[in-house]
Amino acid sequence: MSLLFEELDYRPTDIGALSLRRRRELSLGVDVYEIKLGEEFLMSSLFTASEVALANLGLAELSGAELNVLVGGLGLGHTAHAVLEHSSVSNLVVVEALEAVVDWHTQGLVPLGQTLTSDPRCSFQHGDFFALATSDKGLSGLSPERPFDAILVDIDHSPEFLLDPGNADFYGPDGLKRFAAQLSPGGVFGLWSNEPPDAAFTERLSCVFDQARGEAVTFHNPLQGKDFTQCVYLARNRSG
Repeated sequence: MSLLFEELDYRPTDIGALSLRRRRELSLGVDVYEIKLGEEFLMSSLFTASEVALANLGLAELSGAELNVLVGGLGLGHTAHAVLEHSSVSNLVVVEALEAVVDWHTQGLVPLGQTLTSDPRCSFQHGDFFALATSDKGLSGLSPERPFDAILVDIDHSPEFLLDPGNADFYGPDGLKRFAAQLSPGGVFGLWSNEPPDAAFTERLSCVFDQARGEAVTFHNPLQGKDFTQCVYLARNRSG
């Protein structure tokens, strides 16, 4: 029988106190894993539809095999896990800025940790995704033999609601241009957002990428008895 509540880890970070919690949701009969930063909830294992959709929608844009994929933001591992369920993926690099989050997976403190760490296609990289993505050759250092076919990012709440103000440059036209240059020809950029699709940001993506759109992802919240809509932005580089 699970404890009704347990804090599995707590660590101070440069952007606030980070905690991993497990609680029993009696109304649903399930254990819920949650990540909090200060008083903000970053992720819950109860609501993962859009994190999974980020992987599935992004990879649906690509054909062929031996895909080289990067996920920015590890969280509870649901996007990375969904990527690895695609047999077309031969390599996955997950970049995570918070060392504690990587530790939770390698130590088996979260349900998907063992699955991710035991898959030979998957590796974790402790680092600042945004600093790498907006540098001239930062991401290429994570895959020196060939560029990434898909880069899927789930870090900030939305392009306007950031965990760290320092991430803002990535979402501007210049940051997106530097980032797009590091994707393969025809490569796909997928971005999770806690908000419904925003036409202004989609237009910004369209000015940098050959194709861009926002896909609404709606799921039911059984605790509140209503639906919520989040978003996955998808953008694709010109082929060749």
